[in-house]
Amino acid sequence: MRKCVVTVVGKDTVGIIGRVCTYLAENKVNILDISQTIVQDYFNMMMIVDVTKIEKDFSVMGKELETLGEEIGVKINIQREEIFEKMHRL
Repeated sequence: MRKCVVTVVGKDTVGIIGRVCTYLAENKVNILDISQTIVQDYFNMMMIVDVTKIEKDFSVMGKELETLGEEIGVKINIQREEIFEKMHRL
C-alpha cells in the first residue's frame, strides 16, 4: 500500500467534497480516512488515501488536483505519506 495525504483548504462552497472524491474515485484512489471541518466559512479537509492502483504518474495527478482546486476555489495538495511525516516532525 502506498499512502498519501491530501489536503483541501479554502472558502466553503457547495460541492467541494463531491468534486474531490469524484476525481479520486475516477483515478482509482481509495480514501482510507477523511476529516473535514468548517470554521467561519473556511473549509479544511484532510484525507489519507491509497494510491497503489493509480495508472498515471503521481506528478500528473498532483497537477490535476491543483487545477481542480483552482476551478472550485480551494487549494488542493497531495503528498506522499513519508514526505508529509518528515515535514511535520518536531
